[in-house]
Amino acid sequence: MNVLVIDTSGGAAVGLVRDDELVSQARHASPRQHAEQLGPLTHQVLAAAGLRLAEVDLLAVGTGPAPYTGLRAGLVTARLLAFAAGLPVVGMSPLDALAAQAFAAGATGQVLVVTDARRREVYWGAYAQADPGVTQVEELGVGAPAAAPTAGRSVVGPAVGLLPTDEINIGPSVSELDLACFGRLARERWAAGTGGELVPAYLRRPDIHPGK
Repeated sequence: MNVLVIDTSGGAAVGLVRDDELVSQARHASPRQHAEQLGPLTHQVLAAAGLRLAEVDLLAVGTGPAPYTGLRAGLVTARLLAFAAGLPVVGMSPLDALAAQAFAAGATGQVLVVTDARRREVYWGAYAQADPGVTQVEELGVGAPAAAPTAGRSVVGPAVGLLPTDEINIGPSVSELDLACFGRLARERWAAGTGGELVPAYLRRPDIHPGK
């Protein structure tokens, strides 16, 4: 199965996952050029995999948490591609995949995934292992690093360094989203009929919003 993965929780990332293996990927680090970059990145990834969009079987897209502009660009792009090619689409938090990466690297019990939310804040999500994949054990959150619910959990993710490290149990290193892991989890959920809808997890108001 060919799964096209799109995530804009940090920069823009696009990957083609075939039978749970990453065939091609392209990333753009800027957090402010998602709309301009997603089209070229998608074209680049499909070309490298030797595929047309019509040959993709499933589209998987990150639903956040992430800043408003980038997250919206990713979801709009996914909807347009899915409509154009008649593809099924699964929405999933990238924190789910980061948690799965941590468990695959040896984490046990519960993990708390933390990512950079800017404004001196972090996003977090708490997870336990499940069959298949992972299960979220409480609602996603955002706040000051010291407010993250770390007690009794291994803390993992790209923003671990923003937390007071002398007070937490640091789990396996998970510094970047693995698009193959994201694609596999999305495929498993789609096959089980539990694929998520495209509901964005903004968690807070946009950095810029219209005046009154």
